[in-house]
Amino acid sequence: MDFEFTEEQRLLRESLDRLLGDGYSFDKRNAFLAEPEGFSRAMWGQYAELGLLGLPFSEEHGGFGGGGVEIMVVMEALGRVLALEPYLTTVVLAGTAIGHAGSAEQNAAIVPQIIDGSLRLAVAHGERQARYDLADVMTTATKTADGWRLDGAKSVVVHGDSADKLIVSARVSGDRHDPDGIGLFLVDARAAGVARRAYPMRDGTRAADIAFSGVEVSTADVLGAPGHGLATIERVTEAGIMATSAEAVGAMETMLAMTLEYMKTRVQFGKPIGENQALQHRATEMMMSLEQGRSLAMLAAVMIDDADIEQRAHDLSTAKVGVGQAARFVSQNAVQLHGGIGMTDEYAVGHYFRRVMVIEHSFGDTSYHLSKLAAAID
Repeated sequence: MDFEFTEEQRLLRESLDRLLGDGYSFDKRNAFLAEPEGFSRAMWGQYAELGLLGLPFSEEHGGFGGGGVEIMVVMEALGRVLALEPYLTTVVLAGTAIGHAGSAEQNAAIVPQIIDGSLRLAVAHGERQARYDLADVMTTATKTADGWRLDGAKSVVVHGDSADKLIVSARVSGDRHDPDGIGLFLVDARAAGVARRAYPMRDGTRAADIAFSGVEVSTADVLGAPGHGLATIERVTEAGIMATSAEAVGAMETMLAMTLEYMKTRVQFGKPIGENQALQHRATEMMMSLEQGRSLAMLAAVMIDDADIEQRAHDLSTAKVGVGQAARFVSQNAVQLHGGIGMTDEYAVGHYFRRVMVIEHSFGDTSYHLSKLAAAID
């Protein structure tokens, strides 16, 4: 298979590197973290100006019609600088949900606002008791005369504290684990009955626990057919695996580069520690793990739109496992080879370590996807 980038994809990568190279030093990232929403609105506006927010959407709605490889290019670049903006949640996750389940009218109304940067969204699906079971939904949607009423709670909604709208999963029928009976609802994040508790995650990314108490949703704000939302949730999860796999590769690239530079400049016993053959071997193993992870991230990118549901799910789980193992190896060794400085908040490598560990536990951790792959063999 040919994995060479097209001319357009190379230009996209170069444009991103210029933008993020100028706008995202480690010190600037710390300043962005201190902003009220935990990211830079100015950078978000620049993403819109560059066309990044419209990348995966159809030309009909003002987008560029990009696919998995284009998203991979963007997410790798964001991973290289530990970007904080809600690209994953708004463009990848919410964009996938709207594209997969939204009506023509909903796409026409919502997508242009995403593209111009005026609308940010978050997907509120995970619940405290669910772990990684996508069908485990206890939030309820009750039919009313004018639409639906939502009651329940969602946990760890990434960028849920700053989102303008939420895509909320709720059970319209069936028992707690029933794959049928799940609906998707577009909810104004500031609507009556919505309560958000915001907090930073371990990597600094913002999240929120969100409670819904008698929240009224109109029929026009239902995504897809009520009761058939699980297939869309699965597609959103696969898109998240694909995107965060690429982000982890970008983070690994930077950790390896930082480690090699440190090994050249850190002098011990009168010579750079990079002259130690055992450490050279360790750095080589890090590079091999990075390239293995990159190959699997490419697999996820090219398979994300494959029509074979079982093969797509298998390949996405394979990528999730392989990238997770590679990221853990690279990040742990990056911190170790930096010695004590790698554990300090003032030095960037520890922040990259935290980010890839959060990624590993997003959309199902390594053990969960290994179990899925093993079950498929039986």
